[in-house]
Amino acid sequence: MFHYPLKKIAALALLITLGFSFTGIKVYQADFSGTWVLNEGKSELGQMGRAAPTKIVIEQKAEGTTFTKTQLGMDGSPATSTEMLSNGKESETSVFNGNGKKKSVMTWAADGNTFTVSSKIAISANGQSFDLSSNESWSLGADGKTIILTNAITTPQGELTLKCVYDKQ
Repeated sequence: MFHYPLKKIAALALLITLGFSFTGIKVYQADFSGTWVLNEGKSELGQMGRAAPTKIVIEQKAEGTTFTKTQLGMDGSPATSTEMLSNGKESETSVFNGNGKKKSVMTWAADGNTFTVSSKIAISANGQSFDLSSNESWSLGADGKTIILTNAITTPQGELTLKCVYDKQ
């Protein structure tokens, strides 16, 4: 039978633990999946209230997260868009009826409870072009029944912030 000094066993355990932390083992991620409806009474929408999605359906899978957002279009009718994002990878989607391109990167926080989505949007319509940027912070309520989405948007006219609260359906 082999006898190892306690210090060597402790050192080996520490090395194994540190090794696992750098080998790409999947970190826990809170599950945001579900159908979420805007709670206007708890939200802070300001002058850009129409820009807030009224409903978001989230499908979170190993390969990435799909967001299907419904909001009011320019003509007041519902408009739906879908975007698939994977942690740390840039995604490009068409926006504004094909008049714009949106490049986004989703980044999960180390604790797995929150994530951010940073986007750059280039729009060209009616002979004019302009750029927008958006930095979204997503957090899931402790009970799993509420999402708080804070979106800091930079436009050619200045900056604005939306705080949207969504309830799980």
